[in-house]
Amino acid sequence: MNSYICENVFVPLRSGPSHKSEMLSQVLFGEKYRKTDQSGHWIKIETLFDSYAGWIDGNHLQQKDDRNGSRGLVLNRSLLCYRKDNTRMILEAGCEIYDPDFENKTFLLGDYRYTISQEFSHSYVSPAGSPADTAMKFINSPYIWGGRTPSGMDCSGLTQLAYKLCGISIPRDSRMQAETGKTISFLEESISGDLVFFDDESGRISHVGMLLSHSLVIHASGRVRTDPIDHQGIFKKESGRYSHHLRTIKRII
Repeated sequence: MNSYICENVFVPLRSGPSHKSEMLSQVLFGEKYRKTDQSGHWIKIETLFDSYAGWIDGNHLQQKDDRNGSRGLVLNRSLLCYRKDNTRMILEAGCEIYDPDFENKTFLLGDYRYTISQEFSHSYVSPAGSPADTAMKFINSPYIWGGRTPSGMDCSGLTQLAYKLCGISIPRDSRMQAETGKTISFLEESISGDLVFFDDESGRISHVGMLLSHSLVIHASGRVRTDPIDHQGIFKKESGRYSHHLRTIKRII
């Protein structure tokens, strides 16, 4: 089955073939996907990065055929680049580029080479530091359901992006992420970078954050923020109550 490379900064991935359907996630620039179905101008796809399925609007789609199957390099910061028509694009952290030429300030996507006017070096595609330090770079990013870029992200988008920038692939949704890694029995045994999962009234996983320490978590709730955590869950000082009930702790690496 042919695969394609996204050429938009991001494309909304929706639950159904309609703009009224909720945005489940986003396909970022340089990420690959396969087409699995079509309904009018709507295309159902499955991403190669995290095997996530949804619908994208074919009228909004810009894509390149993945002809050589090369692996993308993940940007760890924003990058200003120019298309063939000399219009500018700002790619965000998490986007992927191919065959970068640091001396001539270009990179490839499909069969077209983009140009860069700013400083450009291997540091732009080097794996970031620890997942926790990486997550802290997105503090105060706004919460957007289905988002997974620094301009807007949901709780699992934050944890997935932080790990992606460190060269580690994890699933998209919090419930999927909760099925990965090694279970940590007690909060005292946790380390920075461990994922903490929270359940709703029905006992289903509904939220995820990343530990910065035994007593501090970073998570996306209204915005990317840090809050105290203990054996009960996340305590929000401004409301004076627990906002999320702790369910389990997982170590990814």
